[in-house]
Amino acid sequence: MSPRDKVRKFPAAPGVYLMKDKQARVIYVGKAVNLRSRAGSYFLAAAAIDRRTCDLVPEIADVDFIQTDSEVDAVLLEARLIKDIQPRFNSELKDDKTFPYLQIFTHEDFPRIEFTRKPRTKGVKLYGPFPSAKKLRGTIGVLQKIFKFRTCGLDIAEDEEKWRWFRPCLLASINQCTAPCNLRISKEEYRNEIRRLRLFLDGKKETLLKELKEEMQQAAAERKFEKAARLRDEIKALESLSLRGNLAEHAQPEVFYIDPRKGLKGLKKIFNLPAVPRVIEGVDIAHLQGGETVASLVQFIDGLPFKHGYKRYKIRTVEGVDDFASMREVVSRRLRRLSQSGEAFPDVLLIDGGKGQLSAALEAMRAIDVQPPFTISLAKREEEVYVPGEDEPRRLGRHSYALRLLQYVRDEAHRFAQAYHHTLRKKSTFGE
Repeated sequence: MSPRDKVRKFPAAPGVYLMKDKQARVIYVGKAVNLRSRAGSYFLAAAAIDRRTCDLVPEIADVDFIQTDSEVDAVLLEARLIKDIQPRFNSELKDDKTFPYLQIFTHEDFPRIEFTRKPRTKGVKLYGPFPSAKKLRGTIGVLQKIFKFRTCGLDIAEDEEKWRWFRPCLLASINQCTAPCNLRISKEEYRNEIRRLRLFLDGKKETLLKELKEEMQQAAAERKFEKAARLRDEIKALESLSLRGNLAEHAQPEVFYIDPRKGLKGLKKIFNLPAVPRVIEGVDIAHLQGGETVASLVQFIDGLPFKHGYKRYKIRTVEGVDDFASMREVVSRRLRRLSQSGEAFPDVLLIDGGKGQLSAALEAMRAIDVQPPFTISLAKREEEVYVPGEDEPRRLGRHSYALRLLQYVRDEAHRFAQAYHHTLRKKSTFGE
């Protein structure tokens, strides 16, 4: 089927489209609110002469897509793919610039709110990533008018008398901050407002929006049109706050620093390994459109991703959705090949999943009669680590360097499986 005919079967839904050349290499990645319409526009007569697309169009030999739940998901996925694939015809989003986040400093007496592209991992509650820095800044301003929180960097403690003599900034004068810097509000009252803010950010915003709409209608009825217009704009900004990604689904590994050396030393200590591990491999199972099941394998050397060691597999022997059987197949294929070629096994094999997935991997090793490497699994919901021979999972410290390294490997395997199935450069890339 030609690319022109293929796009006619695309869904009229948001997502990302991928243009490929004759060698099946992805040469352009784009986002769309309507995949069928947007991708189809490249095969109109105007696209062949438009200076922005005239060089790309003759190179298109195939086109594929990844459907998303929303336009925001499409924006974030587009950026992730462009950063990782570096397509020839994409000029933007190739740098290391990340999307912004909103973070609340939860451990302070008077928690402050901050816009950041380099979020912290401790002492904060994170929201994001947001696809638009401009919209996020505007929304922070709107939320500040409602919840009157501080955005300054002052280190304010309730029990320090000196703050009673501090002169508040202009935000207090225009009633956009309750001036905790001058102790005009108690810690309990201020933190209650932050609690309400967090409820709103966590999705429980309908009550607040209802109140604002009623206030807007009342202002309009009283012919207070400026106030009604301001409330209208605030409602729109608040509604747009849901236009953000999910921290788990839209991971940006370059944002959250992982100390690989400390992570590896932590693994040695926690699991009583004979030496600090050098090679870690992570395996994940994914189900693609049409019910096809694939697996990904990522390789980390000295705690850092080694992209040349990444592999993808089409599951050949399993029909339907069966994660355990799929895990047995891919682990068997991987370790059999390493064994037959005389290559070393990884120091740590990390399975994405719980006890069932770990058992499936170990069964595969027994079936091909190989001495298994140190193998563990990491379950996503509670971040529990399952270890062979132990009935109960281990719970590592939330900010443990070892856990963060394992999460990085697991999340990278998941991302690779979910996103890269449409970026095959050669047919042989899928499966060894």
